Amino acid sequence: MTQKQREKFGSLAFYLGNTLVAFIFVSPLIWMVSSSLKPESGIFKGLNSLSTFIPKGASLNNYLEVFQRIDMWKFIGNSLFYVLVIIILDLFVNSICGYALAKFEFKGKDALLTLVISLMVFPAEAIMLPMYREMADLGWINTWASLIVPFVAKCFSIYMFRQFFMDVPNDLLEAASIDGCGPVKTFFSVVFPISGTVYATIFILDFVAHWNDFMWPLLVVTGEEKRTVQLAIQTFFGSKPINYGPIMASLTISAIPMLIMFLFLQKYYVEGIASTGIKG
Repeated sequence: MTQKQREKFGSLAFYLGNTLVAFIFVSPLIWMVSSSLKPESGIFKGLNSLSTFIPKGASLNNYLEVFQRIDMWKFIGNSLFYVLVIIILDLFVNSICGYALAKFEFKGKDALLTLVISLMVFPAEAIMLPMYREMADLGWINTWASLIVPFVAKCFSIYMFRQFFMDVPNDLLEAASIDGCGPVKTFFSVVFPISGTVYATIFILDFVAHWNDFMWPLLVVTGEEKRTVQLAIQTFFGSKPINYGPIMASLTISAIPMLIMFLFLQKYYVEGIASTGIKG
C-alpha cells in the first residue's frame, strides 16, 4: 500500500469513525422524533434493531393531542420571555464585570477574581434552598422576578468574558482613549463590536441551561400563568394511563428552539470556546 493510499484509508476510517460516534450521540434525538410520529402501540417495538428509528404508520396525531391538552404556545412564549431576559441581562452585566477584571486595575481585584473562580465550583443545587427562602421573603414567588433575578450575575460568564477581554490589545484601547473615548464609550464602541464570539458562546450556554431548567421553575412557579414549557411537559406524566406519544411530541417541540439557535450560532460557539480557553 502506497503512502497516498494509506492517507486515503486513514481519512476514510477517521470520517467513518466520527460518523458512527455522531450517530450514537444523536440517536436518542432521532428516536424521540421518530416516536413522536408513531402510534402508541409502536413506540417501544423493535428497540433492539434499527427499525425503531423508522416511524411506521407515521402521523401528526400526537402533536395534535399536545396542543389540544395544553396551551403549548403560551408556555413556549413564557420560556422564551424569561430565558431571553436572563440572557440579555447576563450579557450586559457580566461582560462589564469581565471587562473590568481584565483591563482595569483597582484595589482587591485579585481577591475578587479569586472569589469569582471559587464560586464557580458550587452547584446550583447547593444554594437552591437559600435562594428560595430569599425569594419567599421578598414576596417574589410566582413572579417573573423569581425566575430571572437570581440568574443575572454568573461567575462562569464573568470568567469567560474576562478571559476573552484579556486578549484585546491594550494598544487598541489606548488609541481609543487618545481619540477622546472614555471607558464606557471605549467598551461599547471598540471592544463590544469585536467580541461576537464570546457573546454567542454565553448566549448558547445560557439558552440551553435555562430553557431546559426544570427544578427552579418547579419551586417558584405556583400557577399556570407563568408556567414554563418544561413544567408543561410534566403534566403529561400526571394522568393515567401515561401515553408516551404526546410526551415525545412535546419534547420534540421543546427541542426545536434550541436546534434552531444552535444551527445559527454554532460557528461562533466553536470560535468562542477556542478563544476563551484557559490562559494565564
